[in-house]
Amino acid sequence: MGSVVISLDAELGWGFHDLTEPPADRVEAGRRGWSVMVELLEEFDVPATWAIVGHLMLDSCDGTHADHPAPEGWFERERGEWGDRPDLRFGPDLVSDVLESDAGHEFASHSFSHVLFGRPETDRKLADAELERSHELAADWNQSIDSFIYPRNDVGHRDVLADHGVTAYRGKSPTRDGVRGVFDSTIRDQSMLVEPVVDEYGLVNVPASMFLFGFEGPARTVAESIWEDPMVALARRGIDEAARTDGLFHMWLHPNNLTRERDDRRMRAILSHLERQRSATDLTVETIADVARRITGPPSSTERATASWS
Repeated sequence: MGSVVISLDAELGWGFHDLTEPPADRVEAGRRGWSVMVELLEEFDVPATWAIVGHLMLDSCDGTHADHPAPEGWFERERGEWGDRPDLRFGPDLVSDVLESDAGHEFASHSFSHVLFGRPETDRKLADAELERSHELAADWNQSIDSFIYPRNDVGHRDVLADHGVTAYRGKSPTRDGVRGVFDSTIRDQSMLVEPVVDEYGLVNVPASMFLFGFEGPARTVAESIWEDPMVALARRGIDEAARTDGLFHMWLHPNNLTRERDDRRMRAILSHLERQRSATDLTVETIADVARRITGPPSSTERATASWS
């Protein structure tokens, strides 16, 4: 039986707070895109893995986080330029929308403050603090964390994930994004299906197949004017291949990628095709945690109880 996974990196301003020049359109689109995706996924009854930056679960903070071992200046934008923008820093209302959706989404972690785990300056102490704070906030919301999505897909400190009871993560895609990905899939007939594997730490690596917004700008406009949205075409191809071969196709995006109505139309077209294939075949939709349980079985109560964060 083939399956499709959709994962979302839900971050609002935290996805850009460390950048010198954050992309204004995407920064401002975070809340809009989040709400659109919640509505679309519920309309099509598609459960997804929502990897949420932990800080968004707060109602307020002092902007300093003095007890957090982040690099100097890490929270500077929060207490400076965005000090009067709580809409970019907090999102308990949006988190509630995900958790209360009838679609049955998976709550996952995207770290506490969007620290890049693969960077040399991110030591074990910082990685541990990001996971510990994320778990504390999840517990406050009566949630647990089975899956982790690395900020900017910068994989690192997998041992820390395992120590904190995480069971799965989204690994790097074996395929390329953008124009190169379109060429590989359509011209070279390269498969976009992925194979989950258990790594040396006992974590299930569920690789990404395709970033749904990897073909943008003028190239997208030209392609749509003479053909169709290339990302919709690739997504249909991956969904069809999963249904035909009993493989796994894993799509991902950020809610802030939905900056305009044409982005909404892209997602509606993809979800509509997914719905048709689910109706016509035995294709199913899974979350990252579903895939992990299918590969390894559910964690035992003993494993849960002995996780270092409990």
